[in-house]
Amino acid sequence: VIESLEEIDRLETDDILIARFTDTGWTSKFVVIKGLVTEHGGVLCHAAIVSREYGIPCIVCAEDATKRIPDGSTITINGLTGEILLH
Repeated sequence: VIESLEEIDRLETDDILIARFTDTGWTSKFVVIKGLVTEHGGVLCHAAIVSREYGIPCIVCAEDATKRIPDGSTITINGLTGEILLH
C-alpha cells in the first residue's frame, strides 16, 4: 500500500501496488509490479491504460482499497472480474 509518490521506492519486484490513483510519475515502477489496484479511475484512466500496455492486471475504483487492504498482505486480484481476495 503506497499512500503517495514519495513512498514509491518501497515497491519491490512482484508487488501488487495499492494506491489511491496513479499518474505519469508512477509509470517507471510498472515494470516491477505484478498488479495494480486503485481507489479512483475508470477504463481510460492512467492506471488502466498503462497496466494494459505492461500486460498486468488492474482494478480501478476499488473503494477504500488503501484502508481495507493492509500493507504487506498477500492478495490475489482478478482484472477481468474486479475481485480482490485477501489471503
